[in-house]
Amino acid sequence: MPIAEGMSFEFQDESHIRPELLETFEFDSPNQYIRTETDEFSAVCPFSGLPDLAHVIIEYYPTGGKCVELKSLKYYFISFRNVGIFQEAATKRIYQDLKNALETNRLRISTHYNTRGGFDTTCIEGQLE
Repeated sequence: MPIAEGMSFEFQDESHIRPELLETFEFDSPNQYIRTETDEFSAVCPFSGLPDLAHVIIEYYPTGGKCVELKSLKYYFISFRNVGIFQEAATKRIYQDLKNALETNRLRISTHYNTRGGFDTTCIEGQLE
């Protein structure tokens, strides 16, 4: 009987993440709270080579006068699909890339990963205040 133990899958490094895909549009309402979320985030665990799936919540105030365009956000997230990156590092990377694109410090990224090995993992980077 075949056993999957010892299987390995190839994946890409972090240089394949595409922050240049993020587009913004001007928006003048710095006190408006914006929240967007998706269940369609995936990357690859660099330890096991298996997919990591997450629910991602993006919360921000557009103090930089910009909002993220959602189609571009989807393309950006797809660029993670074959990248080997730890859950914590993915959360931090999304935060940094969106912080740069939106030019705001009032940003919080939460990732809620599917259960793996009996453990649920939530990572949070940034703050809204």
